[in-house]
Amino acid sequence: MNQHAFEIEQQQDKKLAMWFFIAAEVVIFASLFGVYLTLKSHLSDGPSSKEMLELKSVMISTVLLLSSSFTIYACVSSSEKGKTRQTLLLLLLTLLLGGVFLIMESREFIHYYEKGFELDTSPFLSSFYLLVGTHGMHVLAGVIWMGILLIHFGVKGVCWETSSRLSVFSLYWHFVDLVWVLIFTLVYLFGKVG
Repeated sequence: MNQHAFEIEQQQDKKLAMWFFIAAEVVIFASLFGVYLTLKSHLSDGPSSKEMLELKSVMISTVLLLSSSFTIYACVSSSEKGKTRQTLLLLLLTLLLGGVFLIMESREFIHYYEKGFELDTSPFLSSFYLLVGTHGMHVLAGVIWMGILLIHFGVKGVCWETSSRLSVFSLYWHFVDLVWVLIFTLVYLFGKVG
C-alpha cells in the first residue's frame, strides 16, 4: 500500500470513529431531551419556561453559533486548498464565535440564578440546566479542541495531518451546532410560547 492510500484509509478510519462517537452523543442528548420534555411542566415553586426564558440574547447567541458552522466549513475548504493563513484565520474566527456563545450562555445562567431560578428550584429547572449545560460543555470542549488545532496549524501549517484533524473536528462542531438548533427550537421557542 502506498503512502497516499494509507493516508486516505487512516482519514476514513478517523471519520468513522467520529461518527461512532457522534452516535453515542445522540443517545445521550436524546435522553436529556426526553428528561426535559417529561419534566418541563413540573414547576414546584419555580417559574415556567414562558415566565423565565428571555429570547433576545439567546437569539443573538444562536446566530453566532450557527455562523460558526459556516466559518468551520470555509476553514476546512481553505485547508483542502492549502491556504494556511486563511485556514488559521477562519479557525480563529470559529473559536471566537464559540467563545462568545459560551460567555453569553454563562451570563444567561448567572442572570437566572440571580433571579432565584436555581438548579434545585424545580424539576423543570434541573432538566433545563442539565440539557443546556451539557451542550455548553460540548461547546467548551470544541473551543479547547480548536485551540489545540490552531497550535498544530501554527507549527505544521496546512498538511495532510492537520487537514485530517480539522476535517474530523468539523464533524463534531456541526453536530454541536445541530444539537443547539434542537435546543433553541424545543426549549426556547416552544418554551416561550407555552
